[in-house]
Amino acid sequence: GFDSDNSSGDFSEANHKVAEMLDLDPHQSNRSGKHNGETEIQENGIKRPRTSLPAPMFSRSDFSVWSILKKCIGLELSKITMPIVFNEPLSFLQRITEYMEHIYLINKACSQADPLERMQAVAAFAVSAVASQWERTGKPFNPLLGETYELTREDLGFRFISEQVSHHPPISAFYSEGLNKDFIFHGSIYPKLKFWGKSIEAEPRGTITLELLKHNEAYTWTNPTCCVHNVIIGKLWLEQYGTVEIVNHSTGDKCVLNFKPCGLFGKELHRVEGHIQDKNRKKLCVIYGKWTECLWCTDPTTYETYKKNERRGGEQKKSKQSEDVIKSENEEADDMPEVQDTVQFIPGSKLLWRINCRPPNSSQMYNFTSFAVSLNELEKGMEAILAPTDCRLRPDIRNMENGNMDVASKEKERLEEKQRAARKERARDEVEWHTRWFHQGTNPYTGTSDWLYSGGYFDRDFSDCPDIY
Repeated sequence: GFDSDNSSGDFSEANHKVAEMLDLDPHQSNRSGKHNGETEIQENGIKRPRTSLPAPMFSRSDFSVWSILKKCIGLELSKITMPIVFNEPLSFLQRITEYMEHIYLINKACSQADPLERMQAVAAFAVSAVASQWERTGKPFNPLLGETYELTREDLGFRFISEQVSHHPPISAFYSEGLNKDFIFHGSIYPKLKFWGKSIEAEPRGTITLELLKHNEAYTWTNPTCCVHNVIIGKLWLEQYGTVEIVNHSTGDKCVLNFKPCGLFGKELHRVEGHIQDKNRKKLCVIYGKWTECLWCTDPTTYETYKKNERRGGEQKKSKQSEDVIKSENEEADDMPEVQDTVQFIPGSKLLWRINCRPPNSSQMYNFTSFAVSLNELEKGMEAILAPTDCRLRPDIRNMENGNMDVASKEKERLEEKQRAARKERARDEVEWHTRWFHQGTNPYTGTSDWLYSGGYFDRDFSDCPDIY
């Protein structure tokens, strides 16, 4: 996120009028975030998550991003307060939870006897984790220091807890475990965001760790770099690029995935290519696809043969495709590139993962997936169970979700001011901030600094949680 507790008042949005609001009645939605009736009960007795937000998103067309960002070129954006109109009604802690949307891939990895097939499933899971960001150009709310989020999904077989453990720099720590005690998934994320004039780049930092308990295996990796283009003018579009290395610390196997930058004419837009190798660096399989679409794998010989034939007979076809992509000789490279054809299937390939279809009204819900739509739902009776620091209880996010933009903006400013005042009070009294559910330590597999789960959250002793809202 971009918000900060030490930013100047130059970017205050308390009096910033929200234009072109859709015709919304916030009173149609109760505080629990229900929409069109109570949460359904499935045949197995598990509650069905909601399928839409209480209010559709608002229009951003009348807001000038440049008026905010022109003072920020080259700066670290975590120290800049941004107007609420650029947000989506989720905290960054909830955005992290979207890793779990494709948890079936973890379950698949747990069930495989072959270590190569386990690595393939883990690689697909790592790619699927960034897929929910496709067309998500709104920024999540920056978590307050001490903010938490929990999610238990009995239907999917996991529970999840996260905490904002640091504000400068912003660091979010998370821990998830299978309800059948078959896996542990944990890590810490502290992205470094910068504005480069026409784009905003998020450089990923922090280690992601997945432990498959049945196989006594641990995998670690980091995320690719994310970049949002055309933040000043034009259609916003997003790309992921960089190399992701997934290491199996038990077998020495490694998966190297190259998230390709789009290139001058968008030829490589969204493409992912890589391979899995054993500890002796022998290629075991090749992986290819798009992080916005699907992922396939095939054996290295088949892949190389296909590529050679493509190079021999495809020159004329490639030239024609390039002509179709070029709009004009003077087109700027940072404009939205034409989306190329879908992934070219190589005969004999195995499908590892395919992106979930989004709900038909997704464009009116910040381009959320069905999983994301459910994350801020506050069901009846939840307040008595949740930690008082849970994201669902944040009044600015709740009001934004319900369409109360003016109230949400004022609440966001109030919470930021409360956080600044609390920090000054701790400094005056020389009191050090202590995290509640995580502690700083060393990742046992990489030897690097990490934030580790201290345990005890689900015992639900919240007596010493801070008052942050």
